[in-house]
Amino acid sequence: MNAEAANPATPGPATSGHVAPTGTRRKARPRLDLRRLGRAALLGPASRDRLPDAIGHVVDAHRAHHPDAALDPLRRAYLLAESSHRGQMRKSGEPYITHPLAVTLILAELGAETTTLTASLLHDTVEDTEVTLDQVREQFGAEVSYIVDGVTKLEKVDYGAAAEPETFRKMLVATGNDVRVMSIKLADRLHNMRTLGVMRPAKQERIAKVTRDVLIPLAERLGVQALKTELEDLVFAILHPEENEHTRELILRNASRPDDPLAEVADEVRTVLREADIPAEVRIRPRHFVSVHRVSRKRGRMRGADFGRLLVLVNEDADCYGVLGELHTCLTPVVSEFKDFIAVPKFNLYQSLHTAVARDDGQVVEVLIRTHQMHKVAEAGVVALGNPYAVPAEEQSASDGERVDPTRPGWLSRLLEWQRGAPDPDTFWSTLREDLAQDREITVFRPDGGTIGLPDGATCVDAAYAQYGEDAHACIGARVNGRLATLSTTLRDGDTVQLLMGQDPASEPSRQWLDHAHTPAARIAIQRWLTAHPERSDPPAVRPEDARPEEARWAPRPADEPAGQAPGAAPGPSTGAQVLADRPGATVRLAGCCTPVPPDGVTGFAVRGGAVTVHRVECAAVTRMKNAGRAEVGVHWGEGAECRVTLVAESFVRPHLLADLTEAMALEGAEIVSATVEPPTHQQVRHTYTVQLPDAAHLPALMRAMRNVAGVYDVSRAKPQTQGA
Repeated sequence: MNAEAANPATPGPATSGHVAPTGTRRKARPRLDLRRLGRAALLGPASRDRLPDAIGHVVDAHRAHHPDAALDPLRRAYLLAESSHRGQMRKSGEPYITHPLAVTLILAELGAETTTLTASLLHDTVEDTEVTLDQVREQFGAEVSYIVDGVTKLEKVDYGAAAEPETFRKMLVATGNDVRVMSIKLADRLHNMRTLGVMRPAKQERIAKVTRDVLIPLAERLGVQALKTELEDLVFAILHPEENEHTRELILRNASRPDDPLAEVADEVRTVLREADIPAEVRIRPRHFVSVHRVSRKRGRMRGADFGRLLVLVNEDADCYGVLGELHTCLTPVVSEFKDFIAVPKFNLYQSLHTAVARDDGQVVEVLIRTHQMHKVAEAGVVALGNPYAVPAEEQSASDGERVDPTRPGWLSRLLEWQRGAPDPDTFWSTLREDLAQDREITVFRPDGGTIGLPDGATCVDAAYAQYGEDAHACIGARVNGRLATLSTTLRDGDTVQLLMGQDPASEPSRQWLDHAHTPAARIAIQRWLTAHPERSDPPAVRPEDARPEEARWAPRPADEPAGQAPGAAPGPSTGAQVLADRPGATVRLAGCCTPVPPDGVTGFAVRGGAVTVHRVECAAVTRMKNAGRAEVGVHWGEGAECRVTLVAESFVRPHLLADLTEAMALEGAEIVSATVEPPTHQQVRHTYTVQLPDAAHLPALMRAMRNVAGVYDVSRAKPQTQGA
């Protein structure tokens, strides 16, 4: 195990978001001597009103973010924690009080508010000492007591592979009810990971794997990038020591270079912005170990600009776009690298503009542009949002006592919905693990201008449940960027999605949807419905018995019947519209391959027995027979308007569709001669009808009526086929 990863010598402020690569980090505050602080807590006197020396660093960090914060709760919490933990020692030999002090300092550096810091100082007292939850509530209030209770419950959770899904579900529910619970847990795990060197290697590996699989993804979704990146590096050093050492060598080798392309571009950017009169701070952000490792695997040979990025901090949102314009005007932009997370924030509250500029030597420098407030949230996530429950009393719900959290990330709100909707703990656990494994999100747009955040690889099924919840059971299709798409269509970042909803209240999801659902919201909703309706879990797409017997006759297509000809219809003389041929006395019949109707342009060809077969002029059979030297016979429509025509309707799958469609056709006066319904594919089904109309002029109205049936998205004349007359 790498010693620096387990117990780094100079971690600096937690808000940096990086484990310090030697030679690449700017000067930071030396690590606190927690052993000395612990002894001071045990031996040093503290007056009733004076702050103990041991929490001086916590107070300094807290005042940097909250100058007017009341410090008395911190003083009283520290004194209670110190006295209750007195005599307890950590495995490293330090007084135990050094641990809650270190956890609280991490949160103070991130900008946590006083209530969180107070609970952090006390987070182990109820679990490991004689202090009771009632005592905490009496001395510090309900909010602190609630948070301490939540953290205490988390301490009892086994996060390993053998952890019971129900236990883990309860842990996450506690997190969803107050995000400060998980904030303390993440800081607690970070300090434990920093001091993991005293553990035996097998235990180090077990804790590192749990941190990687569960806590790091949660830190990502809560937006606490500063904790997430350092945890990633500490885990990387334990689980991949050889690759970690190779990455360290790359960083050291780059630090010894005589030139620094990042510094050169940073100076150039400062000059551009100064001349544009845009107040901005330009920083170089070295990549942390895991980031360097990922880039090296992706790009192969590492160049100087690959070891970091530029961060441009401005005061106002508008300045972000001003900086972007100047950089793209004065430098060479790499347009494909541009992303706007200000207009469309990420699921974890992250906001920033991402772009890149190219140097003359071909090196590409990535640039992040954000305001100071955006940067604070980007580093600390929910920790930087202050007390999420500090809302005016009149806005609180007095009737149900529910806790109000106006700043909770959308992902965390959805988490609570998932656990309430999951039919069983195992379903919740499996879907959550899949969601945590997603490391990239896309944003799709609704037609009304709203947005939907989805994991990379999500489909229209996921979009439907993200937008409509369980009402998405009635979804029958979608349009993606204006074009019809199946519900299984995979969405891309920036797509516009219009979800087509059926009007039938009995609409049902299909078991096939589970194959296309990637989000817990979709999978849990579908699975719950299927569990509640086992007898209807695989409903037929279209049921022939839905058709009315007096309106349609159903016949399978014979194997030797030409495609395009109406199934079950004899190809004999038509009883429909009158067609006259230039050959007196000749029998005239309409071709089944193209089913011409007035006023289609038609032509005829003589066939065996002296009969004349009439085709639409655009029929492929006409071209084939002309090429074969067959002579055409002149034909034209007579006065009779009755006609027979074959129509093709394409629709999305839904119950009772066939009955509704045939009823609409009957109301328009169409007599259905024959019909076929092909097996559904990708939640779409194709119907072919041959109908007899009393008047060819009724055809447009018939096709409109069919298109107006819910679920039908297209109706067309059967396309001419290549079969002969």
